[in-house]
Order: sequence, then structure tokens, then C-alpha cells
Amino acid sequence: MIKNDIALAIEKKTEYNRARSLSIVEGVLEALKSALTNKEKVEIRGFGSFKVVPKKTGFGRDIRRQKQIRIEKGQRIKFRPGQELKTLLSKAKPS
Repeated sequence: MIKNDIALAIEKKTEYNRARSLSIVEGVLEALKSALTNKEKVEIRGFGSFKVVPKKTGFGRDIRRQKQIRIEKGQRIKFRPGQELKTLLSKAKPS
């Protein structure tokens, strides 16, 4: 699913046109980006939560060159699904 698919879903469920639906999606994504950039936890009840966590310096493996590479410390986003989403996923049929 891409951003336009989400806008289309909003368009179908509401009386908004495509442009307004797309602007709503972009507004939500900008709010998420802004909050995560400021290292705030974002929680959407029933869906899940996002938070920024530190990533330690470590080593990985370059598969093509068969060499060990250094992975610099930094940050990553961690997603934890909410209980309602977990329940829906557990009831979903495997594809």
C-alpha cells in the first residue's frame, strides 16, 4: 500500500475529494516525522506506537565482498503494534 492508496481509502470512506484526502495523509505523515525527529513517542491507540531508540556501534557483513563492515552508532525507529492490531493479525488468514 502506498500513500495514494491510503488517500483513496479516505476518499471512499468520506465525502472528501482526492486532493483533500491526499493532503490529510501528508499532514499526518508530516506530524509523525516531526514528532519522531524531536524524539517524541508517537502512540496511535489500537494501531501501535513508534519511538526513536539509539543504535549501538557494531559490525555487520558485506555479503557481496565477504568483508566485515563497521556499522556506526545512530538512531532507528521502533514500532510496537497495539493489541487490536495484534488481534486482527492473528485472525488473518496466511497468504
